[in-house]
Amino acid sequence: MQILSIVGARPQFVKAAVVSREIRRRGWREILVHTGQHYDEKMSGVFFDELEIPRPDYSLGIGSGSHGAQTGRMLAAVERVLLDVQPDWVVVFGDTNSTLAGALAATKLQLPVAHVEAGLRSFNRRMPEEINRVVVDHMSNLLLAPTATAVGNLRHEGIDASKIHLVGDVMCDATLYYRSLAAERSDVLDRMQLAPKSFVLATIHRAENTDAPQRLQAIMSGLAAVAQSRPVVFPVHPRTRSALEKYGLWQAACERLHVVEPVGYLDMTMLEANAHRIVTDSGGVQKEAFFCRTPCITLRDETEWVELVAAGWNQLISPTAVALSSQLVQAVGQDDPAECVAPLYGAGDASARICDCLAQVRLVHAA
Repeated sequence: MQILSIVGARPQFVKAAVVSREIRRRGWREILVHTGQHYDEKMSGVFFDELEIPRPDYSLGIGSGSHGAQTGRMLAAVERVLLDVQPDWVVVFGDTNSTLAGALAATKLQLPVAHVEAGLRSFNRRMPEEINRVVVDHMSNLLLAPTATAVGNLRHEGIDASKIHLVGDVMCDATLYYRSLAAERSDVLDRMQLAPKSFVLATIHRAENTDAPQRLQAIMSGLAAVAQSRPVVFPVHPRTRSALEKYGLWQAACERLHVVEPVGYLDMTMLEANAHRIVTDSGGVQKEAFFCRTPCITLRDETEWVELVAAGWNQLISPTAVALSSQLVQAVGQDDPAECVAPLYGAGDASARICDCLAQVRLVHAA
């Protein structure tokens, strides 16, 4: 069987790595397409090396741009690849513009699409990611849902139940696989002179926060307040740095926080596992925090990972909160939540279950 996998952004590299390993273990042929949505070496190239992902068969080099322009360029480039390859399945991951372009190009060519991480909903249509994931779900032939909540969302939207499969979360697979590797290879704590559980790890990159000056100012003030009692390690996404410089917040961030360049996946895993708390607006980091059993504070108005909020491992604080700084300081100082016994995201075998679905559904179609 021939699988064409489409990636383009940093979180997708992690998800694709574990699925790719299972695809190749089964002796199937995988064609890997990298759109170039994350094109900086620190945001892309290092991940392929650390995660031991084969180099892409196609590197499209799309780069940045507005949502429409970027997606349009991806759509045209991906279509050319699909016409050349004609795979049995097109596999897309998550909710980026690369996901949307890959699914749309395949659907137009009547090639079957499998969506990994199907069914997630924030119910906030102002988020570009929400638009992408909804549209992709309604185009896909195989919806590979990570949680029971995601399955319920898809059924509520009237999607054919035969297309929906609960497989668990590939991020759980990745954390279990790479955590020991990170402990063995990463020296990030020594390099940054950090003691385990002594620091707060912060990541901010979503457009709803970086492109809104008041929200970004409030977030940076909140992180500065936290930094008065313990170090705040802040790997800065290129979009976030540009926004901080644009709004005159960069110098203060460098003075008050432990600002560093984006780190590789193994270093990030070590930081997540050894942080006292994680403060983020990233969907993937929320889950990685849980898998590392590090309590998380999410600076958004909503989250797709409602199970973590219900379990007490994730706390939502809106960046528009009047007393954001004091709320953030209080949240960082709380006791750890009770251990969660229920396997919220599967048993670490999502990649195998995804490949089982690809094989079984393909056999049904062939018959």
